Amino acid sequence: MKIEIINRSHHALPTYATPASAGVDLRANLDEPVVLHSMERRLIPTGLFIALPEGYEAQVRPRSGLALKKGIGLLNSPGTIDADYRGEIGVILINLSSEDFVINDGERIAQMVIARHEQAEWIDVDVLNETERGSGGFGHTGV
Repeated sequence: MKIEIINRSHHALPTYATPASAGVDLRANLDEPVVLHSMERRLIPTGLFIALPEGYEAQVRPRSGLALKKGIGLLNSPGTIDADYRGEIGVILINLSSEDFVINDGERIAQMVIARHEQAEWIDVDVLNETERGSGGFGHTGV
């Protein structure tokens, strides 16, 4: 799949780390380091702008290493970039640890996965078909 991209960052275009990788790393595009204090959230720019084809979205997801080692996550995870959005890709980071975290220019802060999606056509009905599960949710399908 070919996707048009404008790169106004200080860094190379995102690449897949391995042939089987689902996502590409997104890097912070900063003029100076940003300190993310405990429980603070910030929108971090990437310098990237994309034009997705209709029927696709880009999902912005946390990096597992940052989450495990530093307590850094994304608030709207996964964040969705729609096919008609043309603004800069930004990443809303949050520091869930008790220590400050310094974000440097070029740091890998998130990953982005391109995914196909469908739009639903809603059919208004009075009754839904029955299933074995029924309305059981929130842990009702097993231990």
